[in-house]
This record gives sequence, C-alpha cells and structure tokens, in this order.
Amino acid sequence: MADIWLMRHGAYEGHRPGHHAPHEAALTVEGLDQVRRSLPLPDGITAIVTSPIPRARQTASLISHLTDLPIVATSGLLAEWRAPSIVLGRTAETYPPAYRAWRARRIANPSLRCEDGESLTDLHTRARQCGAFLHHTARRHGPLLAVSHVILLSVLTHLHKGPGAFMTASRTSWQFAEHRPFSTP
Repeated sequence: MADIWLMRHGAYEGHRPGHHAPHEAALTVEGLDQVRRSLPLPDGITAIVTSPIPRARQTASLISHLTDLPIVATSGLLAEWRAPSIVLGRTAETYPPAYRAWRARRIANPSLRCEDGESLTDLHTRARQCGAFLHHTARRHGPLLAVSHVILLSVLTHLHKGPGAFMTASRTSWQFAEHRPFSTP
C-alpha cells in the first residue's frame, strides 16, 4: 500500500489543451462527475491535502464530503506551475513574443523566468519541497491523497530529471480526477 496518492483535479471551466487557465477557473459539472467516479479511493487513505487553487480545492472538498476524510492541509507547494500572467487565458497561437522567446531558451537556462512566471528551477525546487512536505504529512496523518495539477504532479513524479522534468511533465498524460501512487525516486 502506498502512503501517498497523487490526484489531478477534475475538469474545469474553459479547459483547452495548451491553454493556461486562470487560477479562479472552477470545476464544471463534468469535473464534479469525474471526481465522483474516481471513488472509491485506494484502500488506507486517511487524509487529504490540496492545492489552494479553486479547482483542486473543489475536488478535495467533494472527496472529503463523499468519504468523510479530513482535509488536513492546503499548501501552495501543491499549486500548479505559475505561468506568467501574460499567457493566462491564452493558447499557443496567441502567446506574446516575450513568452515565445522564453520558451525557446528555458531548457538551456532553466533559472530564466518570463516576467512574473516561475522558472523551471523554481518549479523543480518547489516540487522537491512538496515531496518532503507530503512525506512529513503522511508520517503525521497516515496515508494521504494529494490533490494538485498536472504539471506539478508530473514534475513531482520525475524529480530525478532535475529542472528538465518540466519538459517530461508537459508531455505527460494525466487524466482529470486520476490518482496514482507516489514514491520519491
């Protein structure tokens, strides 16, 4: 039995592939149904932790309501990769030149930020801290379900790749409301 399970939130308003969603995007009716269909959870889970972003909090709250599991923490460590605000609500065909330039250089220089966005190094560092937080919280509360977002979850599961884990994460398929066991590589 795993001590930590990772789960992506349900589908949210305005979702489109390659779209940088605004943080306030809420779950859709379909997203709520996906969360319900994700039950039952794996055996042994005793607590939930969640990202503070609404679609993850809604997912965690619904699971808590349906299972009577407590939400023991809401942590910014579980938040989605912080895309620069210049791309929120946009798709690839409408990205501004500054973001396109950053994308071309981000792997060669993972510490480079685009405006107010999170660098790949920043994201990797936060994911490492998140892994430690999850293990500490599981020791304190028992087996956990951690509700978060596809990029952060994928980087977390590919920490051994360093900041370059972002590239693997951006190509990783992780369905809405899907949960997977987590172990630190």
